[in-house]
Amino acid sequence: MGPAHGSCAAAGRLSSVTDHQLTASYILTLSCPDRPGIVHAVAGALLVAGCNITDSQQYGSQSTGTFFMRVEATTPASQLELQAALEPVAQAFGMQWSLNPAGRKVRTLLMASTSAHCLNDLLFLQRSGTLPIEIPAIVSNHRGLAGLAEFYGIPFHHIPVTPETKVQAEDQLRALMAEHDVELTVLARYMQIISDELCQELTGKAINIHHSFLPSFKGAKPYHQAHARGVKLIGATAHYVTAALDEGPIIEQEVIRVDHRRTAEQFVQMGRDVEGRTLAQAVQWHAEHRVLLDGNRTVVFN
Repeated sequence: MGPAHGSCAAAGRLSSVTDHQLTASYILTLSCPDRPGIVHAVAGALLVAGCNITDSQQYGSQSTGTFFMRVEATTPASQLELQAALEPVAQAFGMQWSLNPAGRKVRTLLMASTSAHCLNDLLFLQRSGTLPIEIPAIVSNHRGLAGLAEFYGIPFHHIPVTPETKVQAEDQLRALMAEHDVELTVLARYMQIISDELCQELTGKAINIHHSFLPSFKGAKPYHQAHARGVKLIGATAHYVTAALDEGPIIEQEVIRVDHRRTAEQFVQMGRDVEGRTLAQAVQWHAEHRVLLDGNRTVVFN
């Protein structure tokens, strides 16, 4: 199965779809058992809907036998018409698929505890137009970040969590997600363990960030622990949330080199910078529908 870009783009032109008629752009993502004919069938369905493919990426996982594809296409057809053209192909190949208008902002709930660096980075990038997300609310189990939320004009919700109130707190969180039609939840240094039940509900829809030392240097002050051991690389890992703590499918990682001249406090600051960049990149790729789950791994089309 070769790239479909050239042939289908040409087919789109043959159907006399001119530039001024291309009124909408969509992103199609799909996964299904790998077999011959998938690209041809998808391209044909898009042609029926008058599509011109502007970008197409695909990957076949040998370890799981799964085929993945991400296609951007422009068309004068409506989203419902495009879905109707794709539905028979999706059923024939047993696809899991989604179709989204390109550039549509993903409704994203941000959660943090006391550290502001990741939260502030996401808020700044969203306001500057870099991140294609809409932030209807910020949730924290502490009150210290309320001022930051107020500065950006985002409603702040204090939901305290104790062992005795954890169930009620998560129910309150679920209600907030439903009220705001939340599509993505980002744990921007939210230092509470989420229940297995909520993790299951948020599969593929919640992103967490942490330092990249795990499984080493667990617990308090990981950068100080790393400094004491004389590590030469520090970094961060952004991954989807699962019931297995900090072991979900990885979306993005970054490392930077350090040496003996750096203090533990410098480790902490450098680590914060890396965490912010790594989380923002993961959120951007998710919001642009570039990340597909492949078991405990991810396929990232970038």
